[in-house]
Amino acid sequence: MRILNLKGLVLLTALALSSAAAAEDNLWFGVKAGTLGIGAEATWRPIEWVDLRAGVNLFDYDDSTNYAGIDYGGTLALENYYVTGNLHFPLSPLRLTVGAYQNNNEVQLVSVSAPSYLIGNNPTPYQPADVGTLTAIAGFDSVAPYLGAGFDFDIFDRFGLSLDFGVLWQGEPTVSMVADGLLASDPAFLADLNAEIAELQNEVEDMKAYPVVSLGVNFNFF
Repeated sequence: MRILNLKGLVLLTALALSSAAAAEDNLWFGVKAGTLGIGAEATWRPIEWVDLRAGVNLFDYDDSTNYAGIDYGGTLALENYYVTGNLHFPLSPLRLTVGAYQNNNEVQLVSVSAPSYLIGNNPTPYQPADVGTLTAIAGFDSVAPYLGAGFDFDIFDRFGLSLDFGVLWQGEPTVSMVADGLLASDPAFLADLNAEIAELQNEVEDMKAYPVVSLGVNFNFF
């Protein structure tokens, strides 16, 4: 329900920006790409030095990786919706940005077949049939604050370029992991699996402060 509420807030904000700004020639629409994915954004500039923005970013980045000694096929699944306020400096393209994100970003992992697996702190390897496939998800806070800065360059009040850089504070990661092998419900194996979860959580903890860099192209159609 919280996801739907904030997604709805972004949509309502975009509609409000559109209806309030169309007649005043200060509504911009843009596309952007960066570390949060590929996105779309609406910008309303009610006064010269302030603007409000609403947007969405989406992207899935697939790669192979290794966490806590286990090889995985991994996906960084990026999905976020946001509203921001921006303060512009007079006679400068520089601005400061604060905002809130509906943050659905996840790290999704599926283990790769191996001759054996070291799980948790157990020095004895587990056999593939005992472990099966390990599936893990690392998630973050559903609402995340954003603090950053950027530059806006407008050409003839119809076309613009924007550069953003900042930090999305996602909070501590929450990791879940399951196995589907013969020992999936064995208490001793589950204890080792919990230790593996703790190791994985430590390795993805750096993502709680997620770096944001993006480049955007903006248009004013009114």
